Amino acid sequence: MAEVVQQELSALAAIFCGPHEWEMLSCSETDGAVFRIHTTAEGLVGEDVPLELLFHLPAGYPWCLPGVSISSGHLTRAQCATVKEKLLEEAGKHLSEPMIHELVLWIQQNLKQVLSQPEAASSSEKHSWPESMASDDGLWITLLHLDHMRARTKYVKTVVKWASELRLTGRLMFMGKTILILLQGDRGNIKEYLILQKTSKVDVDSSGKKCKEKMISVLSETKVQTEHKRFLAFEVKEYSTLEELQKEFEAAGLRELFSECVLRLLKWSE
Repeated sequence: MAEVVQQELSALAAIFCGPHEWEMLSCSETDGAVFRIHTTAEGLVGEDVPLELLFHLPAGYPWCLPGVSISSGHLTRAQCATVKEKLLEEAGKHLSEPMIHELVLWIQQNLKQVLSQPEAASSSEKHSWPESMASDDGLWITLLHLDHMRARTKYVKTVVKWASELRLTGRLMFMGKTILILLQGDRGNIKEYLILQKTSKVDVDSSGKKCKEKMISVLSETKVQTEHKRFLAFEVKEYSTLEELQKEFEAAGLRELFSECVLRLLKWSE
């Protein structure tokens, strides 16, 4: 686990040191850290609303968004979904830097405003996972190939932001000059992602001018099968060898996808 993440966890434990405020649930090099923070924020009529904030910092954090879950006995399920959506939007502004304390402060200061927005209920319904996502039939997995990234830092932040907004999980993978995007989620949301990818100015051309992505290809699109891993977050990862990349696919139950698409792609690019 990166030193900056270890320092952030230590700082959070020191900040939320009151009774039952902080609870570390798990922490490992491969799966990251999962912890719970109990706090309160001002509600619609000025009352203190207890909030239980569950965070998952994946291995790629802070270069990818944390996983977030919101629960409260004083809020409806739709309201919790709306709060989560707004909190993830705020998290997108802090990519590449420790952000958990900033997110907790933000929701403490803005909960009343979030709950008072008239579109809150409809928004939460629009962006929450469809009921079909609870079954295998609702999940799809798509593998994309990017030819290059000239403005890499901005490009990566944009990809992570889109994945978060569309509730997609998976990987943005770098190995040498090879760039792959593995997306898992609702098929309609994946298609929305592809539209954004192809119509937005996400990179720069050889002269430094903003340009659209013209060299993206869809290598595979299929329903998630029982042997496939369910990704918990969208992470950015780098691999130094082909063996490391292969192990990532095999750990996700995607051995055939690696053999049929990735190896073929690498062979063509030789």
